[in-house]
Amino acid sequence: MIKYLFTFCFFVALYSAHSQDILAKLEKEYPNKPVYELATFKTTRIGLGHSIEVRKKGALEISAFNRFWNTENSTKQRFLADKLSNRFGLNYAITDLLTIGAGYTSFDEISDGFLKYKIFRQQKDAKKAPVSITLLQGVSHRTKADIENPLYAEDNIINSNVYSFVSQVLIARKFSRKFSAQITPTYIHRTDNFLTDQSNNQFAVGLGARYKLGGHVSLVSEYYYVANPASGVTTFDPFLIGINWELSHLLLQFHMTNTRHFAEDAFITQTRNNFNFHDGNFHFGFNAIFVLHSKKNKL
Repeated sequence: MIKYLFTFCFFVALYSAHSQDILAKLEKEYPNKPVYELATFKTTRIGLGHSIEVRKKGALEISAFNRFWNTENSTKQRFLADKLSNRFGLNYAITDLLTIGAGYTSFDEISDGFLKYKIFRQQKDAKKAPVSITLLQGVSHRTKADIENPLYAEDNIINSNVYSFVSQVLIARKFSRKFSAQITPTYIHRTDNFLTDQSNNQFAVGLGARYKLGGHVSLVSEYYYVANPASGVTTFDPFLIGINWELSHLLLQFHMTNTRHFAEDAFITQTRNNFNFHDGNFHFGFNAIFVLHSKKNKL
């Protein structure tokens, strides 16, 4: 009996030593390799603005954003909605951390572009890296005003050819498998004023969140607080609430919002309707985002 016991102990010790040797080799080959959180948000947009997410190198993102709304006392009632605004965009990932993009909005004829670079990634179970941080620099050019709205009456418009620059720090944390949140300090600079009593420099803070309801469906919401809005006209802080539906390489977003703009400087500082169902303030949005991956990323 003692002989068998010694034999058993010998093999246990031999297996333990072999296992420790393998672990030592792995630790030497991969010393303290960080494990990063993935998919804080499922796409590069929360709803209104950008999320901290960037695409894998070589990925091409094709997007079509749509907004529908009614106008007060309209004499031309169209099917479902009186007005429609579209933005068509292309984003391309130069590296795993750097994405560039551009788009054009049909309704207010705004052309926009951006550079987006992720500088910090949240790590799992690591106090040293509790959040992800992405920097965004955007530019837009506007040549047309929505003259049907009192905000853009001729007395308020002083320049209809304006370049705007938007600088944002996107800070987000994935708290659990279901819940993620983001805060977005924002600085907007214009080469010239578009409206009377509107500063060339404006500051805002965005708040966004995503909650996974189950399967491939998530609830999202976003809000921007403007610290120094235009004083000569009435504007409102933009708000959105909606549903994201993931379908493989296609993401569909359905939402309600009080803004009809897509470019950051426009929807943050020039939203002229409050969030309600009266007088055409209710806007329905439908976004479609499709991603084409390179062969390398598919493997």
